[in-house]
Amino acid sequence: MAIRLLIVDDSALVRKLLTEMVGKDRDIEVVGTATDPYAAREKIKQLNPDVITLDVEMPRMDGVTFLENLMRLRPMPVVMVSSLTQHGADITLRALELGAVDFVAKPKVDVAGSLADYAQELIAKIKMAAGARVNPRSSAPRPAAAPAASAAGLKIDERRTADAVLPAVTGRRVLRTTDRIVAIGASTGGTEAIREVLEMMPADAPAIVISQHIPAAFSRAFAERVNRSCAMSVCEAQDGQYILPGHAYIAPGDRHLIVERDGARYRCRLSDGPHVNRHRPSVDVMFRSVAQNVGPNATGVILTGMGDDGARGLKEMLEAGAGTIAQDEATSVVWGMPGAAVKLGAAEHVMPLQRIPGQILNLTSDAPRGKVAGAG
Repeated sequence: MAIRLLIVDDSALVRKLLTEMVGKDRDIEVVGTATDPYAAREKIKQLNPDVITLDVEMPRMDGVTFLENLMRLRPMPVVMVSSLTQHGADITLRALELGAVDFVAKPKVDVAGSLADYAQELIAKIKMAAGARVNPRSSAPRPAAAPAASAAGLKIDERRTADAVLPAVTGRRVLRTTDRIVAIGASTGGTEAIREVLEMMPADAPAIVISQHIPAAFSRAFAERVNRSCAMSVCEAQDGQYILPGHAYIAPGDRHLIVERDGARYRCRLSDGPHVNRHRPSVDVMFRSVAQNVGPNATGVILTGMGDDGARGLKEMLEAGAGTIAQDEATSVVWGMPGAAVKLGAAEHVMPLQRIPGQILNLTSDAPRGKVAGAG
């Protein structure tokens, strides 16, 4: 049975473009369009769509306000249509916080050859949304994070593997280091999953590096938004930046994040190398650099996301002696990436999102691997 789609956008041109794009796919049926949230409310009652594409900025009522009401009264899969601007980033991240499954950029009608790729992305995200787990979230403002329990006393070792994507490091003396690193990868649903994990981490937690599939215009806003609610210091990674305990580094959109060893310390290296698994940043690229340079003193975590990016890199981390964690299917918006990792045998632990922070602290402690409160 075809996915029933309702398109909500105040632009007649955008409604026409989206309708024509998805109309070429036999698995999607556009059952209606609406010019604003008030019309959309009536169309939802009449047409009972499976998925909605929702414009972020509309007259009479903005898309986020409508989404907030929708998720409270009739939760359903929503794909936001957003402009790639700072303002658009802030609004879209708020929409994801409220329960939107994913987002796409506004179609660029003036860029030659861009519409075919855009149509492919749009269709894939609508299909993904139709099968996604919708998780309505609270609309209340989030308080700043309180300091959590200490995670002091962490040590590290080394082990190296090779990977063609990573830059060669030669003629450098490799020293033992006293820092551990946690590497987290995610895609669809990941902005909220990452925030939930980071909010549970103490201020002195091991350093965390993060690759989330996100546009370049959104990554800084995402880092700033998460930083406001966490005890750790969260930032968009910069090239050459030292990786320090108590800090989390989010890959900039459209740049690979690579963990590079510098004597007894680590640095962030950003790369404009080719897309891997159709993504830049790629989780596989980051995980492989951590396997190469951090080895058994790292912990790899793969969260909700569409596709299989990160599965092979997580397996390489496991083979290098690192602890590895995958989010379980029940708490994932989309169990693509973690599911692929589990299928590949890359995940040492598979667990609900709420238990992952405790397991990270368990795996990065000096105690023998086992369980701590809240871990599994």
